[in-house]
Amino acid sequence: LPLGYYAGMCIASSDEKPFYFLLSEGWIVYLVIAVLIPTFVSLVALYWSLNKWGNHPIARSLAYHALPQSGWRAVASSVNTEFRRIDKFASGALGARVIVTDTWVMKVTTYCVYIAQQQDIHLTLTESRQHELCPDVNAPVQFLTIRVSSINPNVKPFDIRLNSTEYGELREKLHMPVRNAHNVVIHQSLSDMFLDTFKAQ
Repeated sequence: LPLGYYAGMCIASSDEKPFYFLLSEGWIVYLVIAVLIPTFVSLVALYWSLNKWGNHPIARSLAYHALPQSGWRAVASSVNTEFRRIDKFASGALGARVIVTDTWVMKVTTYCVYIAQQQDIHLTLTESRQHELCPDVNAPVQFLTIRVSSINPNVKPFDIRLNSTEYGELREKLHMPVRNAHNVVIHQSLSDMFLDTFKAQ
């Protein structure tokens, strides 16, 4: 599209300066950028597609969980099968979704997918934030931050955030306890929040 704009400007330029857009330093920089960006993106996509998409960042993160005799596709199939079940836990906004299945804990953001196997992780409740009003509900809301750390050295730790009212449902889906190292007070219902506010006054 930017390259087409540049070509159109060259053709539509006045007769007095027919090559102005070809000679101007600003337009040369524009042309170089208009060619380099699509070329770079195409090369990255080509690199990812090599080895039957085995170089893609998601495929590489799935490969860390694969057994020696299988590949990342077996892990992807397992995740896909469990994701389609209706008994999974799903929470969060579209930009940072948390999904917990029987075997996997996942955080799906706009640009990344973080995934860890339940049997390999330690969960730590690290933070709690109280928001006075939430757009969805006309009541105070507490958000919890839980650190997911894997014993697999290739899997980087990541944080998941969820509403405190969903904490009980999350714990039902997990196979291990969530450590509360900082003694964070969790309000799992509206009455818990009311009592806490009443005690504070």
